[in-house]
Amino acid sequence: MIRNLADPAASIVSDPPRLAPEPLVAQSVELAAVVLAKLASLLPAAFVLRVGRSQTALLAASSDLAAIQAAAVFKRNAAVAGLDRITEARVPLADAETARLIAFRPRDGGSEHIAILIGTPDPAAPVLVRLHSECFTGDLLASLRGDCGHPLRGAIAAIARAGSGVLLYLAQEGRAIRLINKLRAYHLQDAGFDPLDAGEQRGFDADERIYLSAAEMIRQLGFGTVRLLTNNPDEVAALERYGVRVAERVLHVFPPNRRNQ
Repeated sequence: MIRNLADPAASIVSDPPRLAPEPLVAQSVELAAVVLAKLASLLPAAFVLRVGRSQTALLAASSDLAAIQAAAVFKRNAAVAGLDRITEARVPLADAETARLIAFRPRDGGSEHIAILIGTPDPAAPVLVRLHSECFTGDLLASLRGDCGHPLRGAIAAIARAGSGVLLYLAQEGRAIRLINKLRAYHLQDAGFDPLDAGEQRGFDADERIYLSAAEMIRQLGFGTVRLLTNNPDEVAALERYGVRVAERVLHVFPPNRRNQ
């Protein structure tokens, strides 16, 4: 029963239960448990058991359990982990032979982000930039279910035509719910949910992505002002919130296919 509540597609695929999100008290133990599950790329659900002092002492003495303060979870979730620029290499691409790949690693051990630098952008002028969240199914497998592969390759080609710019390939699969949870959301879509509802039914926000790392990559590359290649005004607001000036939003439109219409 607990598993079925946490995962709407665990039991009856044809008619999964529609759950309304439970209100969580800010900075509560319950919310900390959900945040911790998200940080671990698990389903954002937790079974919370309240125990007395005597039981707490017994649990604390167990070598099979780890203890963590709720405040530490919230601090980790909001923390600026920082990025280190690790290495780079020239990697000619089909549509951009002058491309260089620059790897950035979060200091907390998270997944690496990649900057694809094309040409030699002038830091004194607004630089053409595209933010692209990784998508295994669309980028690598050419999935017809999403719409990631064509915009990725189209952005590289557009930047090359413009003469220079950068594409930031961000480790935020599935709007940052990660690949396994994205596949779980697909499972609910097959049962009749639209893509937005499928994610929210599993306890995720409509978009879990954070663009602080993107802003830090742009700063470390030496750019202060960008022309953002995007259809999403939220990305403009996010970069400006983190101190990157967006001089222009450049539309990046691709038609849908027969599967993702």
